[in-house]
Amino acid sequence: MNLQQQPPPVSLGTHQKALKINLNPLRYGTFAEIGAGQEVARWFFSVGGAAGTVAKSISAYDMTFSDAVYGTAERYVCKERLLQMLDREHHLLISRLAPKRGGSTAFFTFADTVAAKSYKGNNECHGWMGIRFQTLPEREPNDIIMHVRMLDEQNMKQQEALGIIGVNLVFGAFYFHSQPEKLIETLLDGLTPRRIEVDLIQLSGPDFASVDNRLMSLQLVLQGLTHAAMFAPDGEVLQPSDVFYKQSVLVERGHFRPVTNVHMDMLDAARQQFVGGGEVMEILEMTLKNLLGSGENHSDFLARADLLAKLGKRVLISNFAEFHRLSAYLNHHTQKPLGVVLGISLLKEIFEEKYYTDLEGGILESFGRLFKNSLKLYIYPAIDERSGAVVTADNLEVSPRLHHLYRHLLDSGYIVGLKADKPSPMGKSSRDVQLLIEQGDPAWESMVHPEVAKIIKDRGFFGFGGDANEMPID
Repeated sequence: MNLQQQPPPVSLGTHQKALKINLNPLRYGTFAEIGAGQEVARWFFSVGGAAGTVAKSISAYDMTFSDAVYGTAERYVCKERLLQMLDREHHLLISRLAPKRGGSTAFFTFADTVAAKSYKGNNECHGWMGIRFQTLPEREPNDIIMHVRMLDEQNMKQQEALGIIGVNLVFGAFYFHSQPEKLIETLLDGLTPRRIEVDLIQLSGPDFASVDNRLMSLQLVLQGLTHAAMFAPDGEVLQPSDVFYKQSVLVERGHFRPVTNVHMDMLDAARQQFVGGGEVMEILEMTLKNLLGSGENHSDFLARADLLAKLGKRVLISNFAEFHRLSAYLNHHTQKPLGVVLGISLLKEIFEEKYYTDLEGGILESFGRLFKNSLKLYIYPAIDERSGAVVTADNLEVSPRLHHLYRHLLDSGYIVGLKADKPSPMGKSSRDVQLLIEQGDPAWESMVHPEVAKIIKDRGFFGFGGDANEMPID
């Protein structure tokens, strides 16, 4: 028997994937599913040959039974409960079957805990699913953990989608574990992003030792499985709904190549004026346009992520080119106050009508969406290099057609001017700092935090001391 299974050359349908796994004598394991029936296990039973794959199938649906089997958890649909399920079921699988067939079997445990559309139909439809699996007999197992959002309107369609993505996850774990990007690419085989969204994926274990889950977060957005993904300063991937829940949020969008003192000054100034200076969650956002617009590679992305992590910042990666889409995303996750920090140059761009031709209501429709639920824009001033004057939210000149609209937003408090001790020249950005780095001009060091400067020099980021495209990552 060839234990090193090779990835199939062509994309397979759900039926073919489940059957291929059932006919593979190497794989044997448990399915534990809570919340929407046993939709993943159903595929393996229905295609035939399940006796060769399924050691056990369980659904501890009742809360009392679930607690008795897996222990208590703060919530029933959460990562903690999923890990409890994987821990217990995999332990039972190995302890009972490894003495008998451990030398020839790569064991696995699949689990999910989900909240599909309820009878009343007013609940959040989402779930956690994961698989713990050996790639070879007697090898230490790996984990793949995912959070999904079900977007179908009907409960039955949600169950169908869960079954398909579950089979895709199991198949990807077995056949694409050495190709993580391919694994992510195939998760929506037989589905579309309109039916199900994957906003978190975490790979761990010996076969994923070289995988950086921040890059996996980037892949989710790049490949269209979600609109946004998030990770913490330590690199841990975060589930946005959990992070934003009942939190006031302040977001700064930027290129961050590199993150500069001005970026931090903007955030500090906004924090002091945001909801009376109360507690607030700060997020630094990079859009795909900011990440990929100049052809930067994965190492470049990780360089920026490392610098933001050094400053203790959470990072959001999104495909929200328009600010009103960012506003809608944040409003979906929290009803608390929201703020977005901008420089004066970007505010001026927002008032360019040419960016809203795709909306039937033009710039008015965009602003209606943007300022829904009282989101505020916090505007950092800048120096006009031609006149030497400081341009603020109060004296910014926009198109005469939009002058009254601008004054209304300013007077109503939707646009808030920030104070700066030493505003930078208008149009200056991290790209200017990057240019100084590439030119070997030491002036750049005074423009960033000392810890940021040290990392850039130690690791040769952004062309320091050599080729801009050769940036080693620890």
